[in-house]
Amino acid sequence: MLKPESQSTTEAFEAALQASTEQHYELRLYIAGMTPRSQEALRNVTQICEQHLAGRYTLQVIDLYQNPVLAAGEQIIAAPTLIRTLPLPLRKLIGSMADEERVLVGLDLKPIEPP
Repeated sequence: MLKPESQSTTEAFEAALQASTEQHYELRLYIAGMTPRSQEALRNVTQICEQHLAGRYTLQVIDLYQNPVLAAGEQIIAAPTLIRTLPLPLRKLIGSMADEERVLVGLDLKPIEPP
């Protein structure tokens, strides 16, 4: 039998877990033209979002060749760059989006596993 304080801790944990699976993610993917690397990043990020955030994400794709001013505003120094604006805190992933584990950890969808 659980003690009342243990029960409230368990209930709080379950509530937090439920809230985390219902959070909406707002993402921005900055690419530089439709190069093979940009296409790969877009394909991989979209696939990851569909598998892990289906119905709970918005992905805005910004081509820095078409909108170079946006790069300065977000302090984008390399492409591709994926920015998670919601839920807070803001997270940035720079470089290849080919490693699914890296992207999942970067979006806080998977905990960092010790080596």
